[in-house]
Amino acid sequence: MKEINTPITDLDIMELQVGDRITLKGNILTGRDAALPRMVKLLKCGTSPVDVKGAVIFHTAVSPAGIAPTSSNKTEIETSIAPLSDAGVKMHIGKGELSPETVKALEKNKSVFVVTPPAAALLTSKMTSSKVVAFPEEGMEALHCLTVRDFPGIVAVAHGKSIY
Repeated sequence: MKEINTPITDLDIMELQVGDRITLKGNILTGRDAALPRMVKLLKCGTSPVDVKGAVIFHTAVSPAGIAPTSSNKTEIETSIAPLSDAGVKMHIGKGELSPETVKALEKNKSVFVVTPPAAALLTSKMTSSKVVAFPEEGMEALHCLTVRDFPGIVAVAHGKSIY
């Protein structure tokens, strides 16, 4: 098990291989269908509500019921992965197979994709705080910053290779 602290560096990414089991500690951002396309639009305009250099983005909503991954290959989410990686995001967390184009974009930007178990109780227990940082009008799909400890995942895409 590899322990990784956020923010993530290029060196952290270089040391990861497909199949590695990891745990994360630190701050991670959340977003999905509503927030991620809005974030990309702001970044293309040269602005951002948060610093994404070395960031981790977990594809989830945050609700009183907890957190769990959503399908990362949904159009609204998958089309955000390349531009967010280009802006500095180093790790995307979700579930599902990504397209070959997205795998290439991750490699180009020295970013990775991590899958995590769809077990809301487990993942929620790893969250120590949650704060809305952008798009509060989106409700549970707003962009949140979570503080996590021992947050589990498996590297599914790294260095142009995919577990799928």
